[in-house]
Amino acid sequence: MEKKSLNEVFDSFDAQWQPHLIGTVNETAVKVAKIEGEFVWHHHETEDEMFIVIKGSFDMELRDRTITLEEGDYLVVPRGVEHRPVARQECWIMMVEPATTLNTGNVQNERTREPIEV
Repeated sequence: MEKKSLNEVFDSFDAQWQPHLIGTVNETAVKVAKIEGEFVWHHHETEDEMFIVIKGSFDMELRDRTITLEEGDYLVVPRGVEHRPVARQECWIMMVEPATTLNTGNVQNERTREPIEV
């Protein structure tokens, strides 16, 4: 058990939209990612997702509205809700979700990453 620095973790990679596992709490994965631009519309049949903004801001587009998240804000997207993150500039986010969660949910495309092994 050691303390870690989120700034050091984020400084260690440049790739956008690629989640990095930084820890687990029971069977729940704690991931970080840098995002910029538009992601794909998707949903998760059985998993809720929590998004926490570490640096920057992004919009979580839902089919009926858009929620803007700023540094320090968080949002839980319930299972089954179609959503699309959009960041106009680079944004650093943390995600808390089941370890089995596929980043693109019900969609398979070039941004799909296999669930991170815990």
